[in-house]
Amino acid sequence: MVYLKGEDPCEFDVLVVGSGLAGLLAAIKAARFARVCLLTKDALYNTNTWLAQGGIAAALGDDDTPAIHLEDTLQAGAGLCNREAVKVMVEEGPRRIRELLELGVPFDRVAGQLAMTREGAHNRNRVIHAGGDATGQVLHATLQNRLLNNKAITVREYTFVTDLLTCEGEVVGLQTLRGETYRAGTVILATGGLGRVFLCTTNPEVATGDGVAMAFRAGAEVADMEFIQFHPNVFESPKGEMILISEAVRGEGAVLWNSRGERFMDKYHAKAELGPRDIVSRAIVDQMNRQGSRCVYLDMTLRDPLFLKSRFPTIYAMASRYGLDPAKDWLPVVPAAHYAMGGVRTDLHGETNLPGLYACGEVACSGVHGANRLASNSLLECLVFTGRVVERLEKNGRNLPRAVQQKHKKSDEGSKNLSLEFTRGKKLQEELRRLMFTKAGILRHAKDLLTAQRFLKEHAWLADAAPQDRATWELKNLFFLANLIVNSALMRTESRGSHYRLDYPQPADAWRLRRLIWSGKGKKEEDLLAPLSL
Repeated sequence: MVYLKGEDPCEFDVLVVGSGLAGLLAAIKAARFARVCLLTKDALYNTNTWLAQGGIAAALGDDDTPAIHLEDTLQAGAGLCNREAVKVMVEEGPRRIRELLELGVPFDRVAGQLAMTREGAHNRNRVIHAGGDATGQVLHATLQNRLLNNKAITVREYTFVTDLLTCEGEVVGLQTLRGETYRAGTVILATGGLGRVFLCTTNPEVATGDGVAMAFRAGAEVADMEFIQFHPNVFESPKGEMILISEAVRGEGAVLWNSRGERFMDKYHAKAELGPRDIVSRAIVDQMNRQGSRCVYLDMTLRDPLFLKSRFPTIYAMASRYGLDPAKDWLPVVPAAHYAMGGVRTDLHGETNLPGLYACGEVACSGVHGANRLASNSLLECLVFTGRVVERLEKNGRNLPRAVQQKHKKSDEGSKNLSLEFTRGKKLQEELRRLMFTKAGILRHAKDLLTAQRFLKEHAWLADAAPQDRATWELKNLFFLANLIVNSALMRTESRGSHYRLDYPQPADAWRLRRLIWSGKGKKEEDLLAPLSL
């Protein structure tokens, strides 16, 4: 294929938005054959990837196979996984891990072999890790170094992308908050998650779901937005910070106690503390409600102090800062919003319904996670489907049509300018996030969801606004995402995976093979792929 050779500093072959694992990997891989620009709204490291502790799941052990990994993933996904996507992920996973090793990622080893642990809902030890519980930092630092030393990649930090540019139904570039126009034959969205929709979350402040919002405004389909995973083990600091404690801690033998000093998880799932995240999170909430307590307790004291310090150095150091010793003290924990299973709908190569637009990582919805993500499958999904996106680009390519370079349009054309005063905007965002956590969080009910819906309708004016600053843009995007989550949760009249309705506590067969798809043309439902075997 022939690539653009123009001298325009804002014209590239491939634009990558986001700097987590999916964004870094997409840029590095695409730079082998294209001129690439990576844009991120904050510092490169300010991502969910950097905060990831657990590791990457892959069938690498002698007692493991892709077929077993597939079954564990389907079981956790509660009947809604796209089986073909899961099949692709588990089969290609080991090869993608080898690619990371070739890039120099120093995964932990025992006697020369990759160290592997087990997390909730896995039936084998298959989670590899780095730096003990600093997998994300090690992974990100290694790839960031590769990125910054690659002369074929242009990096734009602190560059907030507001909109995708389209021409005759095709994505041809993007617009930034500073008013810059970037044009390219391909845009890859790797903007990460949307956890900041909720008050209590493990996500950093940058996780405001901008990619899902801008893709939808441009005409992309969005799916499965009702499925939000809450992590069971989150330490709330005296300052109100929500600090993730890896699920690998439970995989290494940690147990949960309620405020009465009773172990309770065996009453909720056969695997007790190693049950799926949605079940463990709801069990914790149930125990807190029964006893009127603010938390439950994570007990790591059964393990040797030296083991804890070497296996979980980040967690150990965090606890020590607050006067707790994990080898002696129980750690208070609560569930918090962690991961979105839904997002921009993609096929098995990361393609969306809009020509020129791809998505990978948490912003994408390939269907691999179904109604509830299996622990440590998220980084694996990034590896596999980002690789597939770039391989598809290399095979097919897509040049920017010269004739349409100046005919593109923004999705917010005709909107009214808006810039909220800082205090007002911050207060409104907190009000939204608190409402979403209490009314559309772990436990849902129609009356609560309708309360949230009324609040969102009262602030519908934000949808027509053209924000003039980053904070207002993020607020607009958060309100948009909250609408999708609440409306999807109201329509799914059953409980499945991470979506739990107190008024519809059982799963319904009518919903087992359906997924909600949203687009500018409204809602539609679609049958999932039929079951496949390896």
